[in-house]
Order: sequence, then C-alpha cells, then structure tokens
Amino acid sequence: MRQAGLGIFEMNLGFEELLLLASIVVPTAVSLCLFTGVVTSDEAAKKLAYVGFGVPFVAGVLLFLWFEGAVGADYKYEVLFDRTGLQELGITFHLGLNGVSSPLFAMAGFVGLAAGLAAIHSGAERIRLYLALLSLMQAGLMGFFASVDLFFYFLFHEFALVPTFIMIGLWGGRDRRSVALEVTIYLTLGALVVLGGLVALNVMGDAEKFDFPTLINLLSTIPLGESAQFKIFGLLLLGFGILVALFPFHTWAPRAYSAAPTSVSMLHAGVLKKFGLYGLVQVAVPLLPSGAAQWSDFLIWLALGNVLFVGFVTMAQNNLKSMVGYGSVMHMGYCFLGVATCSALGAGSVVMLMAAHGLSVALMFLVGTFVFRRCGTFEMDEMGGLATKTPVLACIFVAAALATIGLPGFGNFWGEFGIFMSLGEDPGTRFALGLAALGIIISAIFGLRAVAKVFFGEQTEQFAEFEKENPVKDLSLLELLPAGLLVAALLLLGLWPRTISDRVNGEIGIRYQAFESVEPGGLPACCALDADEPEVKEAVDTNGTSAEATDESSKPKEGDHD
Repeated sequence: MRQAGLGIFEMNLGFEELLLLASIVVPTAVSLCLFTGVVTSDEAAKKLAYVGFGVPFVAGVLLFLWFEGAVGADYKYEVLFDRTGLQELGITFHLGLNGVSSPLFAMAGFVGLAAGLAAIHSGAERIRLYLALLSLMQAGLMGFFASVDLFFYFLFHEFALVPTFIMIGLWGGRDRRSVALEVTIYLTLGALVVLGGLVALNVMGDAEKFDFPTLINLLSTIPLGESAQFKIFGLLLLGFGILVALFPFHTWAPRAYSAAPTSVSMLHAGVLKKFGLYGLVQVAVPLLPSGAAQWSDFLIWLALGNVLFVGFVTMAQNNLKSMVGYGSVMHMGYCFLGVATCSALGAGSVVMLMAAHGLSVALMFLVGTFVFRRCGTFEMDEMGGLATKTPVLACIFVAAALATIGLPGFGNFWGEFGIFMSLGEDPGTRFALGLAALGIIISAIFGLRAVAKVFFGEQTEQFAEFEKENPVKDLSLLELLPAGLLVAALLLLGLWPRTISDRVNGEIGIRYQAFESVEPGGLPACCALDADEPEVKEAVDTNGTSAEATDESSKPKEGDHD
C-alpha cells in the first residue's frame, strides 16, 4: 500500500494510485472551474467537460483491466491520507479497490462518459452550470466505489446526491419542483438512516478505524450478538432500501426519472442507485450474517413486490420514459432477491447484475431521449413506424430492450440467471424462484410492446404532423458514440461474463464464509474460474487456505426533454 500519512505533499504514489485519485480529483476540479467562473465560454466548458468525464472512464477501464485480485480485507491501488482532522474518530481518507468494487467502479466510468457526452451535446440552457453539477455528481460516484473508509463512502454518496436534487429542480420536466422536493425528502431520510446504521456498526464493534478492513478483521473474530445484528441490519436495510427504491419505498424513483434530465437519470438509475446494494453486499450481509439471515424471509417478500407489483405497473405505462423508470425499479427486485439468499452465489450474481443493469438502464434512458427528439413526445401511442426512417436507432433500441429483458448474449442474463440459481438451491426459497421467473414474462411484454409501438406499425397522425416541421433523421455520430459505448460493454459482459466474475470470485467467497456456499467463488460454473486455474490458487493462498478448506469453513457453526 502506498501511504500518504505524513502530509499531502509527501505522498509516494504509483501510477495506478494516481489514476485512482485522478478519477475523483479531476471531475471535482472541472466542477470547481465551472462553478467559479474560471471558464467563461460555453465552448470552453464543453471541452473541459470532456476531460472531466474522460479521465474517470480511462481510470475505471485501466484499473479494472490491471486488477489482479485482492480478497478478504485486502485492497489494491490503496491511497491513504490519515491527516484528515478526524483521525481521532478513526476517520481517514482511504481509497482502494477490491473484487466487488472494481467492476462497479469501471461501470461508473462507462456510464459517466456516456452521460457526459449526452449532456455536452444536449443543448441545455445554462450549460456551464449543468456540466458543473454533473461533473460533481460523477466525482461522487467514482468516490464512493473507491472509498475504503465508511465515512467517505457515505460522504461521496452525498456529493453525488445533492446535484441530483438541484438538476431536477432546474432542468427537469413536468412537476419538477414537487418531484425534486419529494426526492430530497425520501433520499435524505434514507441517507440519515444509513448513517445511523453505519455509526451503530462502528460503535457496537468498538473498532479503532471506521473502515472496511478494520471492521472485517474485528467482526470476523468477535461477531456482534444476534440481537445487535438484527437491529443494525434492519437499520441498514431500511436506509439502503429507501435509496434503492425497495418496495414499498419505491414511489419516488419513477417520478424522479421521468422528470430528471436524461444525463441525471442515466447516472442516478445506472450508478447512484447501486450505492445501497453495494453497501448490503460489501458491508451489511458479510459483517452481520445473523442479522441478514433473520431479515431474509421478509426481504424476499419485499423484493417480490418490486418484481411483480412494480412490474405490472410498468406494463400499464404508455409514457416511454415512465416505463423505463418503473422497469428500473422492478429489476432492483432481482438484486434484493440475490441479497436475501445470503449466499455467495446470490451475492456474486447481484454484483454481475448491478454492473449490467447500470449499463442497460442508462442506454434505455439515452435511446428514449433520441426517440423523443424525433417524435416530439414520450407517449408511445403517438409514435409508430419509426424503424423505416431510423434503422440504426431501431437496432440500438431493440438491443437495449433485449438486454433489459435478460436475453442471453447481454450481461443482464448472467446476473439474473445466477440469482435464480441461488433461489433454487435452498428449498425454502424455491417458491420465490417461481414468482420471480414471472418477471421475465413481464419484462418481455413491456419491452417488446415498446419496440412495436415506437418503431413498427402505422405512423400516427400526431407523428406525421410533427414530421412535417421536423424532418426525421437517423442517429448522428455524436449520438451513436455514447449509445455504442454502452451496447459494446453489455455485449462484452454477455459474451464473456468472466470479465467480471473472475474478479468477484475470490472476494465474495471469502466474505461469505459465514453462510453455506456451494461455490467458493460465488458465481455459476459458466462464469467462475476452474478450480485448477492459477488465479484461484493465488486468491486462496493469500488467505492461507485451500479451496477445499474454504468449502469446509463455509459451513455454518445476505422528464428531461433535452
């Protein structure tokens, strides 16, 4: 680990650590330049924004590709600065990546670049302020996936959350002020509950430092009592559930996504909403195994509410952007089902689905806006016949819809497949498997219906009238670039799932030893490393045990219109 504890100017950082730090510092600096008026022209602001979103993308991709594996309490590319002024409370500025955070960190870079490109060419009013807030949001997103210290993990989340409220209020669509207020109330309440749970976890554990490795090492040797675990996990589940739109706390999300500018919807639904799921997989379930097990059955029923109740509501939507928003909330139910299995297989599949869903929902919001620009409305009943005029847009929209449905060949399939497998392993959760599988049918209905209404059939009178004054053209290169970036990432995950699973494999297996697991790597055999491959041997040897020993120890003794 490269430390920086003696002072900010005495850091001895390698290139990888500097790249990790730059992914947060650069978009923050871009945001400050735009806020303070250092950049005075819109064109210069756009050029600077390319840097602000490009650096996190490059950092995410390179650090993901170079990641060689770190399991348990170990992190790669560590940056530590302990002179924060809060060191007496055990709070340090500590960055790093492990097997769970590295693929999500890369996903945040991908979605951030796509959202940034869409924002730069959106034609939004007050573009400098728009890009300043979006750059600050991007810095927060990269920061909370890179944070090892729990205080900064929470703080970076707030950095990303505050611009969301402001941008909905300033650039949102219909009812933007009331929606911004509703979102502020819900998410502030959720964040405060999460903070209470994290503080309770640290206080009850009596840890010297407020970070992941310290808590992992402490609670793995001296676990909290069952009553304390039940209460703290309940707090974290409530707070994270509100932030991720767990049923019945989901009502804020579809309205927010319908009203928000496209880039904000992409970043929030694609990345920021993964904060809660990441916290459950990385913190709550492995550190509070007894509490997770006690809440498991209750969580399964709530998650089924997302899949079925919200799924049926999604089928009833005629507004394209509302449909995408409700569909996003629906698919969060699958992730909660994976968490509720309290198994390595379920948790590993949740990480896979988080990464793929972040890409697919961002793509759906993006292509939905492309459709709006050509039809003048999000109402699907007022569209029709667009495929003959925009074949490239039609192809990308179909790809986005099929990825959302979970078609093999796209990354979403492997995440959902693994979650279904984890539900089927335990006889007690097989009933949930049958009900959750209905979600596939629901997704196919609303996804394919959208394709049919927007791109096929007869052109509606409303669309024909709009086209007379606004000739319809296919995607331009500037529109194709961000969409193509997301499609390529989804296909990569779908055709080669081990892109992610090899990194998640060892980390999840070690963290979930408190639960009975059929596979130390925690992912389906098609995605997991073979037992005799060197990568698995290295990950296991680091912890001083063999794959067979790990198996034994795992047996029990979680509105934009631009």
